[in-house]
Amino acid sequence: MDDGVTSFPKMALVRQDLFREEITDIEQIVVEAIRDLNIEGKVSPGMRVAVPAGSRGIDRIDEVIKAVVDLLKEWGARPFIYPAMGSHGGATPEGQLSILRHYGITEESMGVPILASMEVEVGVTERGVPVYLDKYAYEADALVVINRVKTHTKFDGEIESGLFKMMAIGMGKHQGASVYHRAAVDHGMEAIIVDAGKMILEKCPVLFGLGIVENGVDRVTRIEAFPPEAMLEGEKRLLRFSKEVMAKIPFDNLDLLIVDEIGKNISGTGMDTKVIGRHRDLIGDFWIHPHPKRILVRDLTEASEGNATGIGLADFTTRRCVDKIDMRKTAVNCITALSPEKAALPLSFPTDREAVETALKTLGLKPLSELRIARIKNTLSLEVLSVSEGLDRDVEENPKVRRLTDYTEMEFDDEGTLVPLSLTRKQGLGQSNRK
Repeated sequence: MDDGVTSFPKMALVRQDLFREEITDIEQIVVEAIRDLNIEGKVSPGMRVAVPAGSRGIDRIDEVIKAVVDLLKEWGARPFIYPAMGSHGGATPEGQLSILRHYGITEESMGVPILASMEVEVGVTERGVPVYLDKYAYEADALVVINRVKTHTKFDGEIESGLFKMMAIGMGKHQGASVYHRAAVDHGMEAIIVDAGKMILEKCPVLFGLGIVENGVDRVTRIEAFPPEAMLEGEKRLLRFSKEVMAKIPFDNLDLLIVDEIGKNISGTGMDTKVIGRHRDLIGDFWIHPHPKRILVRDLTEASEGNATGIGLADFTTRRCVDKIDMRKTAVNCITALSPEKAALPLSFPTDREAVETALKTLGLKPLSELRIARIKNTLSLEVLSVSEGLDRDVEENPKVRRLTDYTEMEFDDEGTLVPLSLTRKQGLGQSNRK
């Protein structure tokens, strides 16, 4: 019996209204936030100040860091930058410096040295967990902490991914990241990163923390500076705000979610688990909104440099994606995070067409017109999506979603590759009569 798929679902482009308030003058806001702390008197001439640079694709992070180091130099300090990204970049100084170059962070562009080393032990928490810090940062006269504040892909809490995670896992380098993830199995990730952050604040001369929040379209919307004693409560407040403005897929109970690209520059897990609704992890598993039955990942970003952490959360992928994977980098990251399952390779196919066709065969007996399918570029780009006819009623009933095109059969080029989401393709510009 021939059970092959002879046609594909009809899809349309939709746009959802997202929180778009954005900071335009990054330098001005960063400088004003830091000056408001009135800490210039704590910076003495020639003071060596360590400034961390992480591996996440934070919007305009090069401008943020440049503003910080320029202000410190204006105050007479001698700042330097160091990679603060746990085990990313293959857990090597060379690999981590390469990641920073992707973000425009070089000695030439920043005007200060970039020093890459491994870690030293700062102390041991009351739970018996050793706390680590980059060697150069440990030897500096002062430190600053910079990170985006957002939800964490492993857990929910008052403190998730932000300044305290940076002090623990980012600034703790490979050894810190490895120890903290192992300790989280017994004590929970939130408790571990808060303990580590508190010890850094207690044992090290931290000048201030700078928290960044992005809006629904992945642009900086808020920047705040905190003295060490206010960092914990300040981060809690920024996290609550981040959860209010973050973008999500505006549909539930999906039969198939197609993700065009994953990568470490997009999420710590390649694709944000809080967006795709799927997670496999020793310290917790969940299946949440949008409850996808199947996930297909099409590609890996160049900026991820072969690190395909998170590919194991997909059911299907392409050979194009698999061929870009550096299994050593992926394994180091996933084993450090106690998540070997996130490096597991799903079934792969030579073309997008074959991957989609196979995925459709695993969705039951629903007619194509009733399948609930959504396609996104990545988990940071959720303003424009492609959706199937089976979601049309959801589109019509959602006041924050507007259909941009007519429904036409899913389109592939001559090589069997899905056409980009940004193109209107053969579809008309038909609009919903309500929107």
